[in-house]
Order: sequence, then structure tokens, then C-alpha cells
Amino acid sequence: MSRYETVIGLEVHAQLKTQTKIFCSCSTKFGVDPNENVCPVCSGMPGVLPVLNEKVAEFATKMGLATNCEINLKSVFARKNYFYPDLPKGYQISQFELPICEHGHVDIEVDGEKKRIGLTRIHMEEDAGKNIHSAADNASFVDLNRTGVPLIEIVSEPDMRSAEEAVAYLKEIRSVLLYLGICDGNLEEGSFRCDANISIRPYGQEEFGTRAELKNLNSFKHILKAIEYEVERQIDVIEDGDEVVQETRLYNADKGTTHSMRSKEEAHDYRYFPDPDLVPLILESTWVKKWQEELPELPSAKRARFMEEYKIADYDAALLTSELVIAEYYEAASRAYGGEAKKVTNWVVGELLPFCHDTETLACDCMLTPTRLGELLHLVDDGTISVKIGKDIFRDLCESGDSPTEFVKAKGLAQMSDSGELEAMVDQVIADSPKEVEAYKAGKTKLMGFFMGQVMRLSKGQANPGVVTKLFQEKLS
Repeated sequence: MSRYETVIGLEVHAQLKTQTKIFCSCSTKFGVDPNENVCPVCSGMPGVLPVLNEKVAEFATKMGLATNCEINLKSVFARKNYFYPDLPKGYQISQFELPICEHGHVDIEVDGEKKRIGLTRIHMEEDAGKNIHSAADNASFVDLNRTGVPLIEIVSEPDMRSAEEAVAYLKEIRSVLLYLGICDGNLEEGSFRCDANISIRPYGQEEFGTRAELKNLNSFKHILKAIEYEVERQIDVIEDGDEVVQETRLYNADKGTTHSMRSKEEAHDYRYFPDPDLVPLILESTWVKKWQEELPELPSAKRARFMEEYKIADYDAALLTSELVIAEYYEAASRAYGGEAKKVTNWVVGELLPFCHDTETLACDCMLTPTRLGELLHLVDDGTISVKIGKDIFRDLCESGDSPTEFVKAKGLAQMSDSGELEAMVDQVIADSPKEVEAYKAGKTKLMGFFMGQVMRLSKGQANPGVVTKLFQEKLS
């Protein structure tokens, strides 16, 4: 066991799903030509004035309410000053001393252990542009489409003690954002980004160690691996008698390592001061009350309800409520089926989610609708098809959207239940397997699986397992 305790704090930048940017009317649409969604305001031309998009304040407040934050009815925008080519004004409009939300928390669970992670603050800010480096042209370019796109930054307390806790926290934050409908949570496109502050200290020491900030983390897998690597790196540094340097490091996913990018700045390095072009934001308490009433059932509450209402395990409930579209699909399928919820759970978790993952399809876009999943389960229940056939045709149904009943009929997949036809196959298997029959009669009853497999081969998977099992038991008893 390591002598060192890991200390992790996370800064999440979530791009808000507004139609226009935070301080101008330019579109936030992703994937357009470089510098298409740009105007004098977001490109930092002299003499222009920013005007706050009211949806940004609403979305930030809703995230604060959903994560148990105190909502500051008065908040102030500040200028964060630094130079970088993709920051045309030479400063970023953010919030510093008076953010819109403070002192919240979310609850996570890792290996059956529940833990509360504190939130220091949630504040609004504008995104920077994007530098594009071209080896072919031996040049770098700046795309300002992303400049001024609205973000909220969600800053945690340094309450996490492992990479697994960090990933669980991030998944919970992402789920809340998706449930609220204020962010699409896409890590690869950068609309959900994370910076991780990592330090270590000897167990029992209250003082924090020197931290390193990790950037360039664009998947949960990379976040887990990057934190684990960085913790081991810092332990090696200390064990070698050196000191950890406060710096910003990048994660190289190909090598699984981190490397130094630059020294880590402190808040005073940015020379924050209130933005003179923006008056303080004053929220009416009636607005906050209205936004509170508009909050949906959140992931933690939905998980608890699923476990109670559908009698499913915590692990399954967590998977089914991880994204709102999955939870809505599951509930619709449960209503359509009307039978035991555990069966719907098994098919959604075991078949639908892997299909969606492999094909990068949202559950709501799957051609196999919840109603037709219920229809498929009824075909299994009434013996029309076996579970195996149902699973074999599942992906075809997801891609075609065909009625399961019509698909089974058209493909001739209906289960064979005629005892006369099946008896002939059973007799053939018994005749072809004298050693296995003798062993079965001697007490090796697990060989029933072998006999069943042989009949399934002869029937091309269409034999009714219940009828076949009964025939074997009668003939071999």
C-alpha cells in the first residue's frame, strides 16, 4: 500500500447549448467553416460593447440549483488578462470574486461507497478561439468561431482521493448537464472539458502537496489513465528526493504519459478586475424560483426511483439513468412490455446499450422503438422465438426498424414446438451420443447442455428449449 494520499480537484468547462454566443448574436453552431461565426464583438474590435445573453444566466443558475449551490442574486463579470493568439481581446470575460453560484455538492458512489464532493463555485465565462497548426503549410492559423461561445466552469473542492472517484464525479456532473438539457456533454468535440489538479501528501498530513494541472483530457478513459500516471510520477519524484513543480502538464494518450507544458499561473498572474463594459448581473428571486420549478427529475433521484419502482440493482439503475435518453427509452419500453421490469433491464443493458455504443447511436434514435422492444419480448415469452434468436436478430431490428413479429415471420425464425418433429431430432442426438448418454445416466446431468446444443444445431437454433428438455428427461430417465 502506498504511503501517499492522492488529492484531486477538478475544473469542468461545459459549453452551453444556446443558439447564440454569450455576448453577441453570432451562432454557436459547430463544424462550420473557420471564422464564419464571427463579428466585431467576439473578434475583439475596438469600441464594441458586450451584451449578456440571458439564457446563459438561466442555464448557469439551473446548474447551480441542480448541484445544491447557493445562488448569488448579484454577480460580477471580470477580465482575466493573458496573451494567447486565440484570445483576440487580450483578456477573457469570466467571473472571479463574485460568481453566480457557490458552495454546492454532488454525491458519488465508487465500489459501493457513497461520498459527497463539494463544489467551490460555478461561474460563467466566454470560450477562447482555436489554434490550428498545419505541417503542410508550415504555419499556424486561428479560428475564432469558438470565441465567445458560452461556458460555465464548475470548480470542485479537492475532495477526491482516487482516479476512480474523479471519473465518477465527472460522470455525475455530465449526467446532470444532460438532464438539464443545457450541454450536449460531448468530450471529443470539446463541449465538456476537464482540467485535473493532482497532488500527493503523506497519509495523516493535513497540508496539501504541490499540485500539477493536467490538460488535454478528452475521454473518461484518458482521465483515469492520466491521473493514475501523474500520481505515480509525483511519488517517484518525491521518492527520488526531488520536489514536485507546480506546472501545467499535457496528457499524451498514445504514450499514456504526461509532459510539462508551462509553469502554472496563480490567480494574481491574470490581473483580474471587474469588466467596466458589463454592469453587475442582478437576478430577481422570482426568476430563480421559476427556474427551480422547471428542473427535471435529476439523475440521483431517478436512480433511487428506478431501484424502488422497478426493483433493479444499483448498478443497472446507474447505467439506465446515466443519460436521460436511455432512462426515457427504458421507461417507455417497460410500459410497452407490461411484464417483469428485470427482463426489460436485461435487454436494454445487455443488448441496446452495446449496440448504441458500437454504432455511436443515441437510444432515442434507435430504429427499434420501445414499443417494438416490448413486442420482441412478448415473442420470447410466448415461445414464438427463443432468447437466442431474439438476441441474434436484435441488431437487425435496431437498424431496420421492422416489426419483430413481421421480421420473424418473413425470415422463418419461429420456434419449433411440434413435439413430433423435435422428438425425431432428440432420438437422433441420443443415437449419435452413446458415451454422453451413459455418462448422463451415471449422474453427469450437466450434459443436458450438450444434448440441447446438438438439437439446436440440427434445428438451426429454432427448437423450443422447454419442449426439448422435457423430451430428453423423459427418454433418459
